[in-house]
Amino acid sequence: MTDPQQVLAARVRDALGAAFGDDYADADPLIRPSQFADFQSNAALPLAKRLKQSPRDVASAIAARLNVDDIAEPPEISGPGFVNFKLKNDWIASAATGVLNDPRLGVPDTRAPQTVIVEYSSPNVAKEMHVGHLRTTIVGDAIARILEFLGHNVIRDNHVGDWGTPFGMLIEHLIDVGEDSADAQLLRTDPNTFYAAARRKFDSDPAFAARARSRVVKLQAGTDPETHRLWEELVALSREYLRDSYRLLRVTLTDDDIRGESFYNDMLPGVAEELTERGIAVISDGALCAFPPGFPGRDGSPLPVIIRKSDGGWNYSSTDLATVRYRVDKINPDRVLYVVGSEQALHFKMIFATAELAGWLPEQNGFEHAQIGMVQGKDGGKLKTREGDTPKLSSLLDEGIERARAILDEVESLDAATKDEIAEDVGIGALKYADLSTARDSAYVFDFDRMISFKGNTGPYLQYATTRIRSIFRKAGIDETTVTSPIVITEPAERELALKLLGFGTVLDVVALSAEPHRLSAYLFEVASLFTTFYEQCPVLKADDEATRMSRLALCAATLRVLTAGLGLLGVPVPERM
Repeated sequence: MTDPQQVLAARVRDALGAAFGDDYADADPLIRPSQFADFQSNAALPLAKRLKQSPRDVASAIAARLNVDDIAEPPEISGPGFVNFKLKNDWIASAATGVLNDPRLGVPDTRAPQTVIVEYSSPNVAKEMHVGHLRTTIVGDAIARILEFLGHNVIRDNHVGDWGTPFGMLIEHLIDVGEDSADAQLLRTDPNTFYAAARRKFDSDPAFAARARSRVVKLQAGTDPETHRLWEELVALSREYLRDSYRLLRVTLTDDDIRGESFYNDMLPGVAEELTERGIAVISDGALCAFPPGFPGRDGSPLPVIIRKSDGGWNYSSTDLATVRYRVDKINPDRVLYVVGSEQALHFKMIFATAELAGWLPEQNGFEHAQIGMVQGKDGGKLKTREGDTPKLSSLLDEGIERARAILDEVESLDAATKDEIAEDVGIGALKYADLSTARDSAYVFDFDRMISFKGNTGPYLQYATTRIRSIFRKAGIDETTVTSPIVITEPAERELALKLLGFGTVLDVVALSAEPHRLSAYLFEVASLFTTFYEQCPVLKADDEATRMSRLALCAATLRVLTAGLGLLGVPVPERM
């Protein structure tokens, strides 16, 4: 175990048991970073009332029984009852050397692996993804990667929209224009334009709208082979598009992870029947609805969850309820994360509430909505193109790569092909990191100038930090993967960097629990910043002696491993040079 917070927590628990008995050995040690020391235990404060003692007396009893001589200086009591720890340089150095030589960088496999479903991306079939899908896709992918690295059984679930009213509209429009027409070819070259034309017709032509609604009922009922054939063609085109988009984004989703709304179609009648039999679903204005308590509308009347529409068709509430039932019955996960926009918060609350009424979810159900905030323009409003449309994801990715290429054109030592390859890594990495460095439930301003910058908390800054470390090893003529020398701490900048590297595992645990990748981004930025300080203050290749030189090269290698591993878990590409 190399993480000082975990090591100190174990020692404080032992001291609590020795001081106050076994009943107190499981109390939270409350180990936190401290501005007056490296870490402090705040355990005395909540225990004081329970023990009917003063916090300082409790802290003194803990300190008297602490066994930390091998890792820290004698603990000190401060304030109302904090126990402060200053770690020994030799222990930090030894632990950092352990990180360097451990394939898992000091991060243990979880002792209690869970089965976790992570639902993310979830675009609509027959439309290009837009900027909003960028967030759900890359945040969900980072969460899945981190959980998997920690030893959990992760089931990726791309819950694509492939079964609702829009497909009746699209199929009907395709029949109108003809499958061999130029308009139909737009489904391959510009699906958004085809979709927009179908939508305009749906909104302006009542007869077309009626045919489209009838078409989707046929699709969902499975009564018309021709309708189903055309739907399959739309789905196949979308799979091809998604495959290319995920490859460019370096996202781990595959065709096998797609489980769209259509997958649950055969389960919908059973869901409706069971909810009706339990008295949870009733007919209201011709539609079958559930009214979970606690969700009043503006007029105070309860809001409905529409399970079956008045025309007999199903909607996304229907499939979401069937999805809950399927996941509980067939997969029995410990946890389910819905990485979906925050605008769907009320919808998921009502879906989960309805599922709880039906008895489908256990008391500790583990179903969580990991809310994703909106992407904003510089004016603070929703990001839009000059024409007022929501930007297509492909356009944003292309522009990010083009901007990165323009910067790399100034690097004369790189050939054109290498610049193209690096530009893709930098452009994609910049877009992804800008999102991943923002709290997932917060809105953020989409600003290319800030994203592509090599200064501050940006993807290019972190990518450059890794390439700068690699350049040190190239100059030294050493393969960084072969470095195993012990790290020795002689300077404050070495100490700060080495100590920060030891916290990698704790950060991942926090991210896994909270489903908040921005915490890993913040940690990696701190590591890169501390490396910059170390590099400026502690000569590496021109160190005073060979032992110091090898120690600092080892610290560089450990830093590189943590940065590349962390960026990899975020799905941010790391170029070999820049």
